[in-house]
Amino acid sequence: MTPMAWGRPYAGAPANMPDPGDSPSGVLQPPYFPVHLALPDLRPWLPGNTGTQGVWQFAAAVPGPHVAVIALMHGNEIAGAVALESLLKLLHCGDMRPARGTLTLVFANLDAAARFDPENPTSSRFVDEDLNRLWDDCELAQQRVSVELKRARALRPVIESADVVLDLHSMLWPSDPLILCGPTAKGRALACAVGVPSLVIADRGHASGRRLIDYAPFVDPDDPRTAILVEAGPHWEQETVRTMLDAVAGLLDVTGLGPRREVTSDPIVAEVTVGITATTAQFSFVAPFRGGEIVPRRDTLIAMDGGVEIRTPHDDCLLVMPSLRPGRGHTAVRLAKFV
Repeated sequence: MTPMAWGRPYAGAPANMPDPGDSPSGVLQPPYFPVHLALPDLRPWLPGNTGTQGVWQFAAAVPGPHVAVIALMHGNEIAGAVALESLLKLLHCGDMRPARGTLTLVFANLDAAARFDPENPTSSRFVDEDLNRLWDDCELAQQRVSVELKRARALRPVIESADVVLDLHSMLWPSDPLILCGPTAKGRALACAVGVPSLVIADRGHASGRRLIDYAPFVDPDDPRTAILVEAGPHWEQETVRTMLDAVAGLLDVTGLGPRREVTSDPIVAEVTVGITATTAQFSFVAPFRGGEIVPRRDTLIAMDGGVEIRTPHDDCLLVMPSLRPGRGHTAVRLAKFV
């Protein structure tokens, strides 16, 4: 597959996506996207078996790496909960066991997930703050209190004990699935070995805080611990669950915890050259771009941030997960170059 195979015309936003002129404040809420998944009943899984709520661990008799799979980092990304529940059922009935090492499954932001409402599905991303912007030693050591900080501190020992972490996410805005591997060679190697999804993006995260994959052990080139993040597809679609399960199968294969699987495509790797953060509440794209589109020409206007033009920095510029309604201080889009 060539890099240009990822380029595609925009397939169309939801029919009821509002126009910027519809909001007198100029600050728009995301449009409604249909919810085709149900949040599983997590009550049977809340106790866990490790002493930490929502954390399950399964060890093989044969030594090997500790692999952790995280879901519900954001409470409205319920596809990850569906995927983890299906894995837990297989593990509990004996149809699946790690061949070696230890497998840990984590439901992360349980408080936010408990607020999930399919009639208002974007409102339960977090309770107080984004759990996936807190993975910094200084941040975790602060005296301030929030629901998400408390949970991050509780999960920290689990995360630090893992050799390999897979963080499962889904997307609100239209985009091709992808793996975010962070800036390190070890992250890129793991993402390419897992190979699902086949588009691998190397980036340095967000200005608004550190993601789990940016946590110090995972970005230290001298530390063997590694983490990757899979953006598996639209938030509330069954196909997203299937992509997540395929990614987990790929991870279990490359770590030796699961059976070998057939690899059907080669990874395509792109590096983020510029991360665009909205600096005003008036940030707007000139067209309803989707993630995975390629803008062929350098210096093409793609957005306005107040009165500032945002243009592509190079030819064949890959648009990574454009957020068509970014808030001030949030990532609007990442611009990447194929390698």
